[in-house]
Amino acid sequence: MLNQSLSKKRKGFEVLMKALMLLSVGLTAALVLFLLIYVLGQGVPNITWELLSTKPSYLTEKIGILPDILNTVYIVLATLLIVLPLGVGAAIYLTEYASNKKVVGIIEYAAETLSGIPSIIYGLVGMLLFSNSMGTCLMAGALTLVIMNLPTIMRTTQESLKTVPQSYREGAFGLGAGKWRVVRTVVLPGCVDGVITGCILSVGRILGESAALLFTAGFAHALNGIIDGLAAPGATLTVALYVYAKEQGEFGVAFAIAAILMVLTVLINFAATLVQKHFAKRRSL
Repeated sequence: MLNQSLSKKRKGFEVLMKALMLLSVGLTAALVLFLLIYVLGQGVPNITWELLSTKPSYLTEKIGILPDILNTVYIVLATLLIVLPLGVGAAIYLTEYASNKKVVGIIEYAAETLSGIPSIIYGLVGMLLFSNSMGTCLMAGALTLVIMNLPTIMRTTQESLKTVPQSYREGAFGLGAGKWRVVRTVVLPGCVDGVITGCILSVGRILGESAALLFTAGFAHALNGIIDGLAAPGATLTVALYVYAKEQGEFGVAFAIAAILMVLTVLINFAATLVQKHFAKRRSL
């Protein structure tokens, strides 16, 4: 009788936990669908070719987000060009070369701590370090984003390097290859999926950042080339969304920018999934 009562309690507990998990999944999915439908429903009707292909003019009261789109592209490229070599290089050193495990542990702990710091604090630090020396410009914003995304690139690359079997390294050493040659020709090709995934996730964070860029990159809507643009202040799409919604009350334009950002976020996550599946297939062959 005691075993039967315990069995009934366990079954009841199982049913309760399954119901709670299904409820959590349903609420999460419903929230995501609501945000997608609401933002896209409010934003897509306001997206026009004129909005996407022109710059704003205060004389004619015309609104365009082309400078903001270009500024976003410039800051993404500048950030990735700096953060990828730093992050991948740091991960390779810590995983393949560093022998002092205590120092490696301290650095890893510091990287994990940095990834949890609010972006507004990064903005203040970037303003003090970069904006005070080079002025408010996209390059100052890009350098601030480098500090923000360095832990993500470094940790994802580290975890990918650890998944490469040690036997691969030993086999290459047995054939007479040097340390750097083993890393370059054996280890890195085996973990390139993790590097690309970290890169894609960093792009998503760069696109969604606004607080740090308000302090460092500014919110000008000037149309510049990439060289002049990086040396001048400029608003990215997220900063422009804040300006149009909060400062100017142009909620139609704000929703249009939000819809564009949401589509970009979905595409980035989809690209990350495709990359993981592609390299998983290559490994299984």
